Amino acid sequence: MSNSALPHRSLNACPAITHRAEPDWARVNRIPIADCGEPLVPMSLAPWPIRVYPAYARLGIPGAVPECFVREGVYRRLLAAARALPDGFGLVVLDGWRPWRVQQYLFETLSEALRAHHPEAGEAELLTRTREFISVPSRDPQAPSPHLTGGAVDVTLCDGDGLALDMGTLFDEAVPASHSDHLERLGELDPRQQRARDHRRLLYSVMLDQGFTNLPSEWWHYDLGDQLWARYGGHDRAIYGPTELDTIENRWRRQLG
Repeated sequence: MSNSALPHRSLNACPAITHRAEPDWARVNRIPIADCGEPLVPMSLAPWPIRVYPAYARLGIPGAVPECFVREGVYRRLLAAARALPDGFGLVVLDGWRPWRVQQYLFETLSEALRAHHPEAGEAELLTRTREFISVPSRDPQAPSPHLTGGAVDVTLCDGDGLALDMGTLFDEAVPASHSDHLERLGELDPRQQRARDHRRLLYSVMLDQGFTNLPSEWWHYDLGDQLWARYGGHDRAIYGPTELDTIENRWRRQLG
């Protein structure tokens, strides 16, 4: 699978986003992992047409890092996807590798918000509703949360001035309209909805062309190398397991050990 940039996509010539079933997490978590050992690298190294906006750090979420780290292979394919966008479009990276503490905070915060909004819901229903948008925090080496691998990435589109384009909902908006194919399933669209649908199609097309897979409930979430990627891409194993940022302490221990 080549990671070279493809010819520029036309905004109005991208195919419709196809419907995909939500992940069966029990099945996803049984997919074996053979980690290839690629390092995490900072997306801020990338040139235009990449922009980096570490959303969770900017929102002040406890434990969030002020950078978007991804595996090296993800970095290269994101840059290739961005270079396939039409002139004047950019790719904004909002989140990549995510500390377990941040995953736990997001999961608990959304779960409590849903509990307050749906007081009649039982624990099983709350878990299902929460997992629609936030995966269960897990450091299990055989079943890690996707963002803990450095293979999951959250992205959107921007114009040439770096301003975010309308995608129909905001990033991390936990509503049905955030499902990737939501605008494909509506009837007649107004002009704004048409633009948002076309933006989603463009993002979906350039990302899938570079080997990413999309989480059906989130137009912004794409995977490469992790268990979700293996599930939706038809691979027999994942190549990214849980990983951590390198620290100066770890480097000294390796050097002096």
